[in-house]
Amino acid sequence: MGNPTYRALLTPSPSPPNDDQVANLSVRIKDDQNPQAPSPNAMLVDTPEEHIVEPNGVDNDEVAIITPEADEKEAPVLATDYKTMKEHVLPALIDEPPILEDQVHTWEIKGWRSLNKKEHGPIFHAGGFPWRILLFPYGNNVDQCSIYLEHGFEADEMPEKWSCCVQFALVLWNPNDPSIFHHHSAHHRFTKEESDWGFTRFLELRRLFGQPFDGSSRPLGENESVNISAYVRIVEDETGVLWHNFNNYDSKQETGYVGLKNQGATCYLNSLLQSLYFTNAFRKIIYQIPTEQDESMMNSAYTLQRLFYQLQTSNTAVATSELTKSFGWETRHIFEQQDVQELSRKLMERMEEKMKGTPHEKALAQMFSGKIKTFISCINVPYESSRVEDFWDVQLNVSGNKNLLESFQDYIQVEKLDGENQYYAGDEYKLQDANKGVIFQSFPDVLHLQLKRFEYDIQRDTMMKINARYEFPEEFDAAPFLEKDADRSEPWEYELHGVLVHSGDLNTGHYYAFLKPTKDGNWYKYDDDKVTKARKLEVLEDNFGGPFRLPNGQIRTLPQKKTPIMRPNSAYMLVYIRKSRVDQILTQVTEEDTPPHLRNRFAEELAAREARRKEREEQHLYIGVKVVTEASFQEHGGTDLTYFDMTPDQDPGAPIHYRVLRQDTMEQLVAKIAADLGQDPKRVRLWIMVNRQNKTVRPDVPIMDLALTVEETYSKATAQRDESLRVWAEVAEEVDADGEPIWPSHQAQANGAIVKDNILLFLKWFDVESQTLRGVGHVYVRLDKKVEDLVPVILKKMGWGEKVPSGEKIQLWEEIKPTMVEPLRGKETLKTEELQDGDIVCFQRTHVHKSRLGLGESKPSEDTKSLDKFTDAREYYDFLYHRKVVRFCPHPQKADVQQYPQFELVLSSKMSYDKLSEKVGEHISVEPTHIRFYTINAANGNPRTAVKRLSNQTVERILTPPGYGQMNLNQLSDALYYEVLDISLAELDTKKSIKVTWLSEGITKEDQYDLLVTKSGVVEDLIEALVKKAKIPSEEEAGQIRVFEVSNNKWYRDLERNYPVISINEYTTVVAERKPEEEIGVIDPNQYITVFHFQNEPSRAHGMSFRFLIKEGEPFSETKKRLEKRLGIKGKSFEKIKFAVVRRAQFSRPIYLQDDDVLYEKAEKEDYLGLDHVDRSRSARNGGGDLFLKG
Repeated sequence: MGNPTYRALLTPSPSPPNDDQVANLSVRIKDDQNPQAPSPNAMLVDTPEEHIVEPNGVDNDEVAIITPEADEKEAPVLATDYKTMKEHVLPALIDEPPILEDQVHTWEIKGWRSLNKKEHGPIFHAGGFPWRILLFPYGNNVDQCSIYLEHGFEADEMPEKWSCCVQFALVLWNPNDPSIFHHHSAHHRFTKEESDWGFTRFLELRRLFGQPFDGSSRPLGENESVNISAYVRIVEDETGVLWHNFNNYDSKQETGYVGLKNQGATCYLNSLLQSLYFTNAFRKIIYQIPTEQDESMMNSAYTLQRLFYQLQTSNTAVATSELTKSFGWETRHIFEQQDVQELSRKLMERMEEKMKGTPHEKALAQMFSGKIKTFISCINVPYESSRVEDFWDVQLNVSGNKNLLESFQDYIQVEKLDGENQYYAGDEYKLQDANKGVIFQSFPDVLHLQLKRFEYDIQRDTMMKINARYEFPEEFDAAPFLEKDADRSEPWEYELHGVLVHSGDLNTGHYYAFLKPTKDGNWYKYDDDKVTKARKLEVLEDNFGGPFRLPNGQIRTLPQKKTPIMRPNSAYMLVYIRKSRVDQILTQVTEEDTPPHLRNRFAEELAAREARRKEREEQHLYIGVKVVTEASFQEHGGTDLTYFDMTPDQDPGAPIHYRVLRQDTMEQLVAKIAADLGQDPKRVRLWIMVNRQNKTVRPDVPIMDLALTVEETYSKATAQRDESLRVWAEVAEEVDADGEPIWPSHQAQANGAIVKDNILLFLKWFDVESQTLRGVGHVYVRLDKKVEDLVPVILKKMGWGEKVPSGEKIQLWEEIKPTMVEPLRGKETLKTEELQDGDIVCFQRTHVHKSRLGLGESKPSEDTKSLDKFTDAREYYDFLYHRKVVRFCPHPQKADVQQYPQFELVLSSKMSYDKLSEKVGEHISVEPTHIRFYTINAANGNPRTAVKRLSNQTVERILTPPGYGQMNLNQLSDALYYEVLDISLAELDTKKSIKVTWLSEGITKEDQYDLLVTKSGVVEDLIEALVKKAKIPSEEEAGQIRVFEVSNNKWYRDLERNYPVISINEYTTVVAERKPEEEIGVIDPNQYITVFHFQNEPSRAHGMSFRFLIKEGEPFSETKKRLEKRLGIKGKSFEKIKFAVVRRAQFSRPIYLQDDDVLYEKAEKEDYLGLDHVDRSRSARNGGGDLFLKG
């Protein structure tokens, strides 16, 4: 064996870490009798970093927890009494793994001081495997002896993937007096990589010999002799992961299943998705949703199909990022833990929407939905009021109940309405004694039970997690909770399929799931990306909550205290399947059940990934080549000969891309290019293209030596500045009698000389009429020729005849660089104009305008010039330089996305605001004066502020504001939102924008509207604008509308109809509602009381406040009925509200009302009516927004 690794005992922390954070390990000493008193057999514990030491003295990075076991002083234990000693040193384990075999082995050691630095004891066997003791008599780089247990396999004898779980103790004792001993215990998973485990600091050397040991009369070691006994207990690894460190753990290989990656705080989502995935019938239904025509990553049905397919086929953990993006979630949503029940409901709703109009439209309801009846039944007369509703899950109380069946019994508990609380049974029966409650009519095939582990604690004034023990069975009969005449043709027996667990407290925690994928198979734990086999004990007992229990059933308590140690983990959602439908629900899902288009898409993606992988692996063997051809140049409409960062599928003027072996010869490359051009390789010549100092890229010299490799040619082109070889492909226009090409320049002679007679120029044509710039081709011209000599060549190339028509002329320009285009003088030579190989000459046809006196040319007047038309090449080049493609998107809240599309326009960054409005207005057929633009937040895509219409405002300044600092880094520089206004921007300046909250259904539904009202207008104008914008019936049709202000969740004031809108406070919430019929005609303000919501304390106000009419002499029981109607809150939600009179004084306590109280008498003029109930808004619970799914 090689050098072993020596480690201290690693034990799990009693409390699992919160929300995927690794808990810090610490060193603990355990002595339940007296932790302060020195133990005769206690192990000295060093600092954490000293526990794990390699043989070479280098500290290991891991930190271990050591739990030394002290001898009990009360009982005289002898080291020779192996049975008693075994009970003493091998305590029961919390994991309670089944014991397979116990073995004791003693190694007798004589002549301690003559031992080597490292000694191995004799081989002994336990569990069918060889073991031995490893001893460092003088310490493993410490001043204490070091003792370990290690396996005894030879290097070539160990079985493949061998592991063995062992609880062991090492006892060092005096052979002459076995009552003197020292021991330590540990448990470990032995593997090939972790072949030994034990104690680097077993006992100090100075205490071993020469002095009485811990109060005895003799030393532990006498005459240099000691015995070491190894107590080895082999335990069964039922799950395959007992005491596993999970290094290089492969879920797929070990279990056949894969997990889901955690994006940040999405463990709650992962546990729910795994539960739904293993509800196989649900998976089949999801596969049936038609997504062939909408394979968009914004389609949540498609991304859920993709997720399920990957869980079905992948060998590694699957990411959920595609799904959450389709939900419309941003980064902040990823780090907010949401309510699993709410997420489950919204996901079901979304999938049901996707199934509408398909044969499976009702499949989810049939699988997950049951029926429940809410009733009030009179006891003495035949009168019952009831309603039947669908339910998708059942929320069961944990508090006050010991188990699931008690919770169900509590759920259907009947309340008797008698005495003053009698039920009004109509005019016929009047007030009657009645029973009020709920009863189930049917349960779904898949029953989701939400355990209410989180409840509001009045004493602590906060939401708390209920950690009480709460048991749930593997099987239960739901029939006792059904009404008498329910269908009982099949048994209503259910068996447990899934347990979703929360570990932690209210604010921090981690979610995972235990699921049973097959009817008679094993349970598995799905903890984000890790899947492990699980024991039934882990599924049930470990998730009942309450205090930890020892194997003997006793409750674990803190040392020296009677306080029980509570489990941080407990079940919060249970999934049961009706036993008679298990085969139907857990039906096998095969490859054929998956949509063909989904399989095809993944096959394409796999092939693309493989191609990219192969390309990466072979990348060092290849080099890119970018080839500019005559054809690509003729398609190019920009500066230079091409844009090298583009590809032909993006731009027809882009170069052709090749990927060739670096060791290919240039001759092979030319042959490949010639074949694509349909030319004889002899007639194709490549020119090296280089970067000039003015940042242009032009042909420099032709490649004459075709025997060189592509890599050698690339290396010689020192001015490349590109990872690819860039070349221009020239095709010879003439050949000699032998078929050899005739090159106008750089022609190789028989004697090897190179003749350079002409320079290579490229021609571009600026077409004034079509406002385009295009490559024409190349020409060879002698340097001593004049510039005007190019005109006949151009005429011939263009097919414009032999002469320039009368009244026209050809203007010539040199494109020096994108920002420098200079006119060429016709009478000068090319040499004088400093033209050289690779230069670009741009030409255009212009009409000559004679002056009225016939004395020469005159320039076209400004009146005749179009604002969009460039009259010469230099202007057009300036446009190209400032050219910007801008994307325009309809404002997500203020524009009709169906009417107004998203589009792109090519603009000049110098364009003014008004010109920009004209271009956009022309494109969408809208008056430019009625368009308003908004910049876009780059981080989340939301609209930012509206763009101001200023005289110096340009496209450049709008998209990239001056002083582009931190404030503007978050702004997109190539896109804008636009809004089409009902009025012009000029008129908009005369309007006031007011955000109004419209209450359409009591106070339960709030709709927000941005209204524009003339600054000189009044509230009545605001109401008219609301009716028009919200498309609601007018006051004449549906009743009077009133407007009021709310501040800090309390009614502030009513706004009279003639109140000027310019005076409306910008820091209050403006609310509008229909005036209730009972208030019409009531003028006296003293007949109203302000109603507001609060949670426990009046200072914790929430929700929508309003004014309410109170009636003289009306008992509060009747007032509540009017309040229920006004609020729009019904059923149990209304019953949970407590009502109180709240004095305006700051620290007054609420006065809670009874049904026989009269609010008119209890409340004074300035008092409020407070509604005390839990704030259900998402922001109150976790600071985030409401949970939503968009896709």
